Amino acid sequence: MEFKIPQEAIDSIAKHINDRNNKQYNIPVVGNDNNIETPQIFEIIPFNEIDNSNLRIFAVDGSKNSHSFYNGVSIGLYRAGYVCFEHGKQIRMNEYDDPIILGKAYSPKNILVTCEEHLNAIYDELLSLSPVEKFIKFLDDSAENIFSYKKDILCQSLTTLLDFCQEILEWSLIYEIACSDKIKPGDLILRDGTLRSLNIKQKYLVKFGKFLSQDKKICLIAITKNSPIKMELAYTLKQIDSYLQDKLKPKYPFKQTDPLQQKLCCWFEVPDPVLRNAYGGNSSGMYAQKTLTGGRGTGLFFASRLDYVEKLQNYDWVIADVNILDAIPAIEQNDPKRDYNKLKTVFYNLTRLTQEHYILGYPYPLVEAHNFVTLKKDFKEEVINRVKHSMYSTQLMDNIDIENLFLDIHSRF
Repeated sequence: MEFKIPQEAIDSIAKHINDRNNKQYNIPVVGNDNNIETPQIFEIIPFNEIDNSNLRIFAVDGSKNSHSFYNGVSIGLYRAGYVCFEHGKQIRMNEYDDPIILGKAYSPKNILVTCEEHLNAIYDELLSLSPVEKFIKFLDDSAENIFSYKKDILCQSLTTLLDFCQEILEWSLIYEIACSDKIKPGDLILRDGTLRSLNIKQKYLVKFGKFLSQDKKICLIAITKNSPIKMELAYTLKQIDSYLQDKLKPKYPFKQTDPLQQKLCCWFEVPDPVLRNAYGGNSSGMYAQKTLTGGRGTGLFFASRLDYVEKLQNYDWVIADVNILDAIPAIEQNDPKRDYNKLKTVFYNLTRLTQEHYILGYPYPLVEAHNFVTLKKDFKEEVINRVKHSMYSTQLMDNIDIENLFLDIHSRF
């Protein structure tokens, strides 16, 4: 008899989604400048002016992939890199003369795993990568103190280890960018995801956030479309969309005279009750705390819609995690005042990057960074074919034995 997931389990999923999609938080659709937990609305940068800026936009992303064969051989690889755009065009970050590859990326050499020693070698190689070495030196402490988990715990699982390596390399590349001569005060560094970490203790990320904000004057922002905050705010986002499109837009004093170019954007700080419910209430609320201690990182969450507001679908909303040292400059002195003008400028400039319909409000530099570093589905086939080629070239094994090494018996069932 064919196995089916129990209907009760399916119904419970549907009920949970329905409940959260219709939850109200009494966030008004009409914004108030003195309360940035209400919608802050502005006219989008005209399409023909989006590249008229001297800002450089850096985007960092990473990727990982692995595969285990039936004979006990596993292959695991992580990678991270970055790209940079200026005046709408990508500029070169590497030392090569390749006319297509302009970004810079790092990958390890240790990708074979048959025993615990191989996992240890992957961990040790990560710490020896130039960007990671420099980042740890900047944090001025031992790896054992900086990281949340010890080496022996991380090296118990290839998946856990690859997650760790990818994230540490991404943070290290942000540091590399910040220290390079290609970036200047006022430029933006974008990261896919959040500014939170389960692998780096908060006090070290706060130190890094302070370095970026106060010493380098660089704004670090993480962007994601995949966040529990969006489901928690689904009802609110629909209400705001309807207000912008149906009520405000017809009477808004647009500077742009062409009706086809008249667009409204919106951002607001995510209130505490939303964060608590999105991240599991009091049990795991530390992930989203708006503090420099007792939390998980150096970010402050905002919901934002930065593209065209004519399509009534919340796919276009993104969650932005802004460096909390930029958003609340005097937070170390316990002054909770937000830097409204800086936040306003940040979200205004982000609209230069989000006017492509196909990416639904997501910054295009992050799309390019993702495409640059992603280990695609054919990762397994590429590795197998290249290993086979290397083994055939040395002629130390029979052809049948080489083929059997990579036989996937599950594919024959």
